[in-house]
Amino acid sequence: MSNQSPFPSVDRVLNLPAMQVVIARFGRARSVETVRAVLDEARAAWRVGSAGGSLCEEEAVVRCAELLEASEQPSLRPVFNLTGTVLHTNLGRALFPAEAVQAVMDVLTKPSNLEFDLDSGRRGDRDVHVEELLRQLTGAEAATVVNNNAAAVFLALNALAGRKEVIVSRGELIEIGGSFRIPDIMARAGCRLIEVGTTNRTHLRDFAAAISTKTGLLLKVHTSNYAIVGFTAAVPEQELARLAHEHGLPFVIDLGSGTLVDLSRWGLPAEPTPQQALAAGADLVSFSGDKLLGGPQAGILVGRRDLIDRIKKNPLKRALRLDKMTLAALEAILRLYRDPDRLAQRLPTLRLLTRTAEDIGLAVGRVLPPLQEKLAGSYSVSLCACSSQIGSGSLPVERLASRGIAIRPARKGRGEGTALEKLAVAFRALPIPVIGRIEEGALVLDLRCLEDEAGFVAQVTHLAVS
Repeated sequence: MSNQSPFPSVDRVLNLPAMQVVIARFGRARSVETVRAVLDEARAAWRVGSAGGSLCEEEAVVRCAELLEASEQPSLRPVFNLTGTVLHTNLGRALFPAEAVQAVMDVLTKPSNLEFDLDSGRRGDRDVHVEELLRQLTGAEAATVVNNNAAAVFLALNALAGRKEVIVSRGELIEIGGSFRIPDIMARAGCRLIEVGTTNRTHLRDFAAAISTKTGLLLKVHTSNYAIVGFTAAVPEQELARLAHEHGLPFVIDLGSGTLVDLSRWGLPAEPTPQQALAAGADLVSFSGDKLLGGPQAGILVGRRDLIDRIKKNPLKRALRLDKMTLAALEAILRLYRDPDRLAQRLPTLRLLTRTAEDIGLAVGRVLPPLQEKLAGSYSVSLCACSSQIGSGSLPVERLASRGIAIRPARKGRGEGTALEKLAVAFRALPIPVIGRIEEGALVLDLRCLEDEAGFVAQVTHLAVS
């Protein structure tokens, strides 16, 4: 092996006309760094004999352009959610309507009165942009918002029951995704958990027996991500509220997902609302912004003004506050709820949840032929009936009739699972990744959440299948 390196110098590559185009796009500093890295890698391989030939100037430019192009790909990217889960936690949950997108753009590109009172000319409270809307929609005396519902529960417990006992039914000690557990949140909030009753049955007398001078509040947690059926008993909210008030204690309800409308009007399963909880006697209710509400990630607290005031004075409130983009989006979403008759058309979450199986089936018919043509010979591609779910812990046992595309290996037998996994990887490698689910020997693409049919079909030709 010759000791002479068969590689061009860094300067020679940088001065090539083709490289000048690369530099013009990505900048000189990054281009120089990439050229050096490419040549260093090639030289190192050549020295140990793992590369048989040299790297010519043109090849070096192509390799640099490829690396720089790949580095431009953002980490957070749009995908096609064809999993059948509408509010998919891992895929971003709720989608914004045009009104919310525009509201965010406005506050991003122009100064805003985020914390400025236009009437007095003095510093204002950022919660004011959504508090009145929340009061109107829920009937609460006051409201405040933080960055998610876990934070809302944490802040309420810390502000109202720090160093005190909080009584909750044993059957409501939930754990949700990301290992969020009610007992852990209580401990971090400085409260002592007092669990009463049993996993499947809790009675009013259990709560009454646990109340003492150390009690800070009574807590009810909506078991939104699971259901206990069979021999069960739970204390009605009205009775818990009455008991709490007899002892001068706040009664707090964590609704988890939460919705501001009766979903049954659209044929969806009913989910408790903050309005119902407050009417039942709750003093404070917490719920999420990016689940059934269909908005941005936020934790919303509504209820008695004196309790909200105590929460807002807690030093942790500043650490958990919303930024201007989230507030702008949330305000726009809440405004849509003032017109419930058109909500299903204007709010993406509700529009996707209320989409009929027949309508989805028509969409399958439109996008199926290109997939069948692309995968012919290797896979069978056909329409299938499937079931969607709401997601993010909302109504976990409920399913929505849907339609999708089932893709199965043409050859049966050993290796079917591997073939499906490879196909799933190929779909995820598309310019806009496609995320489906593998079940019962098929890669299923549930089209409930597919609204950009043209965009999906346009990239089918890029699907790399073997």
